[in-house]
Amino acid sequence: EVQLQASGGGLVQAGGSLKLSCAASGFTVRDYTIGWFRQAPGKEREGVSFLRKGDSRTVNVDSVKGRFTISRDNAKNTVYLQMNSLKPEDTAVYFCAAAKGRPITSSLWALASYESWGQGTLVTVSS
Repeated sequence: EVQLQASGGGLVQAGGSLKLSCAASGFTVRDYTIGWFRQAPGKEREGVSFLRKGDSRTVNVDSVKGRFTISRDNAKNTVYLQMNSLKPEDTAVYFCAAAKGRPITSSLWALASYESWGQGTLVTVSS
């Protein structure tokens, strides 16, 4: 059974850093496309950062470019999201998701591209 366990959220001041982890079980992360999404209160879930299988291409939404980095540790079967220079607008519940396929870049943002989702981890950035 494919399972994802997100962790690492917390309360941090603006300008601070957090590192989220997405531990996978039941599958090998390097064989899947992994995405990080977030959902702020009252808003729709949005894609943040993606690591595509095969070419290992990483893609970030414009609002986090230069601040967030997605990476993978094959030995630990875990994907990370390093978040630096956090802003209050980054406050949200963060989710990781896995797709068997290799979506084209424009499809990475689509929730429907992902078959499996982990539970969220809350990130709160205070001003």
